[in-house]
Amino acid sequence: MRMITKYTNRGLTWVDLESPTQDEIRKIAKDYSLNALVVHELSAPTLKPKVDLYQNFIYLILHFPRLRHNKEEQDQEIDFIIGKKFFITVRYNANETVHLVSKMFETSATLDKGNFGPHAGFIFFLLLGKLYESLIQELGSVRTSLRSIEERIYNGEERDMVVCLSEVSRDLLYFKRSIALHRAVLESFEIAGKKLLGEGFAFHLRTLVGDYTRVEHFVASNAEFLSELRETNNALLSTKQNEIMKTLTILAFIALPAATVLSLFQINTVSRPIVGMRFDFWILVLMVGGITFGLYTWFKHKRWL
Repeated sequence: MRMITKYTNRGLTWVDLESPTQDEIRKIAKDYSLNALVVHELSAPTLKPKVDLYQNFIYLILHFPRLRHNKEEQDQEIDFIIGKKFFITVRYNANETVHLVSKMFETSATLDKGNFGPHAGFIFFLLLGKLYESLIQELGSVRTSLRSIEERIYNGEERDMVVCLSEVSRDLLYFKRSIALHRAVLESFEIAGKKLLGEGFAFHLRTLVGDYTRVEHFVASNAEFLSELRETNNALLSTKQNEIMKTLTILAFIALPAATVLSLFQINTVSRPIVGMRFDFWILVLMVGGITFGLYTWFKHKRWL
């Protein structure tokens, strides 16, 4: 779906482009004096985050993860162009958070209430803060999944939880990889933001780094919880497997003497005691049963069973 929307609020302009065409990008570039390099970057998704400072704007690229419960497992790129009086966002997929903040901006202008600040940097500050909040909500869903896995582990479903733990581990690794470069980009943006938007914006720039740190902390917390659950699950699986092996070994040990006795009576010799006597079959059954019962009683006495 291709869409371009424009909002204005007290002298500030926000242009939001979703999957823009080349003509739309060129038009925006002409209206806001964007150079050819930025136009090229906006034409297609970029693999790595970056931040560049130009004479009248800052160009910023960030990638945000989307987990499997959103039915997508690819990074979502958002390009930000922050001028003093204009703010441009370019994305290639729908984003609920961007839509929500744009509606807040539009509603504020319609009702003539609220002030997003003297320059467009405050729009970026609000939007990025909301994006990080949405990532924390995603991580909250991961934590809920881990709690569910923990409960199922202690309900005896250790074997099934191996796959579930691997899936959560993949989600966290993907999440961590997606935001790995955010800190470096935000620190560079902090320097560029002070130059373009003034020292008065320094506190908000530092707050954005703090917002990212919270996301980073949630990722680390979930990863630590996952690691502990995996160790617990592996220990319970190992214990259960050891119990099974012990039981099988004891059963084999009990069966061995009985099988040995029966094998002796199968030897074709001239003299075979019991064989040929009246009730010889039942005598052998009682003999084997007695040996088996005696060994079983001994193992129970030793608490090996």
